[in-house]
Amino acid sequence: IQRGTDDLAGILKQYSLLTVGDGLVTQIPALLISTATGIVVTRAASDSDMGTDIAGQFTSQPKAMFISSGVLILLALIPGLPAAPFLAVAALVGGMGYLIDVGAKAKARAEEEAAAAAAIRASVPAEPLKPEAVVSLLPIDPMEIELGYALLPLADPAQGGDLMDRVVAIRRQCALDLGLVLPYIRVRDNIQLRPTNYVVKLRGVEITQGEVYPDHFLAMDPGAVSEEVTGIATKEPAFGLPALWITPASKEKAEMAGYTVVDPPAVVATHLTEIVRAHAHELLGRQEVQGLIDSVKGSHPAVVEELIPGLLSVGEVQKVLQNLLREGVSIRDLVSILESLADHARTTRDTDQLTEYARQRLGRSIIKQLGAGKDSPLPVITLHPDLETKLSGAIDRREGGTYLNMDPEAVQSILASLAEQVNRATALGHSPVVLTSPSVRFYLKRLSERVAPRLTVLSYSELDPSLEVEAVGMVSLN
Repeated sequence: IQRGTDDLAGILKQYSLLTVGDGLVTQIPALLISTATGIVVTRAASDSDMGTDIAGQFTSQPKAMFISSGVLILLALIPGLPAAPFLAVAALVGGMGYLIDVGAKAKARAEEEAAAAAAIRASVPAEPLKPEAVVSLLPIDPMEIELGYALLPLADPAQGGDLMDRVVAIRRQCALDLGLVLPYIRVRDNIQLRPTNYVVKLRGVEITQGEVYPDHFLAMDPGAVSEEVTGIATKEPAFGLPALWITPASKEKAEMAGYTVVDPPAVVATHLTEIVRAHAHELLGRQEVQGLIDSVKGSHPAVVEELIPGLLSVGEVQKVLQNLLREGVSIRDLVSILESLADHARTTRDTDQLTEYARQRLGRSIIKQLGAGKDSPLPVITLHPDLETKLSGAIDRREGGTYLNMDPEAVQSILASLAEQVNRATALGHSPVVLTSPSVRFYLKRLSERVAPRLTVLSYSELDPSLEVEAVGMVSLN
């Protein structure tokens, strides 16, 4: 029986080797042929050789290497199979997978760093390769204000700053008071400034600067302070008045003592407003004038069609409006100004003379700006008749323009007398106003800007007949 069992086992073993084993052996070539065919078919679109493609496929997926290494380790654990060869091959395949994985991660990091560097280079203006690319760099802002980094919270609404709202209010106020559509005022930071400094620029050129302490208040003495407070001595930037920077804890005490206390955004806004008023004539360009004329043409087409371009050009109208703004005269009543120019442009195209005609038409509004009325006389400083005669005779009219031709000694004498009378009127509590004849008003104003830029000079033709004037001084030749 035992021998029969052994013979049966041998028969089954022999049968398995001759059937299953032979079948597996015969299938291996077919498997290799199928694999090779699949490789050849899938790389048909590749431009590289087969060796490169196969190496790339094997090295592109380190996870497949790790799986193969794990399978080989499992095979090494099966009893009856030689463990050493399987473990050696598993270690080799696993090592290759690890190296491939490290290389892939290093390549990914390098690509991320390269992308970040490219983004940084893209944010920095590169050297233009074409002349057309420079055009976008040419425009400059008509007006801008630059802030030190400590003042940035004043312009940040998220931190409670309202400087931007105040700038919008300034543009609105200029439209109401001066009739000027103020261009946008750009607010930006400048790390090159001191932290508490700010700079105002006009067409890219600095015209003034100031300093404010964002965590303090500015206290000014109006002349009736009952008790002094301690603070950092300074000058109010808009008018140059003595002032103090005080802490928030001293604010209530200063107000009780009679000080005028304002916050930092109000200080900057007030300074900016005065700068806009002083340079309004420089902000009025031809394009802005054309916009104003177009707005008038919609409601008063007759006056515009009569004046432009038949009698005056847009540039000549611009010069007249600039002359008015230079002396703080509002051009909001543009219809009256254009009608005045249309009335007199046929006899003269001298823009200075046309400005005087426009001022005469705007006489009531000019007097109203001074705060004078029928109930109170207007205090004025007059000119001696001999001085008016001398000034009138010194006017030199040429093709290039009209000038005041006087010797330097006479000019210095007039300025000295004018400064003396202005100081005397100021000491008496009056706002200095000089009254003269229409023929010399314009030239006296230009002359007086050397000693008193804010001095108001009126002509007799600008006064309302019902307005009472009071002479408080007289300018004469010494």
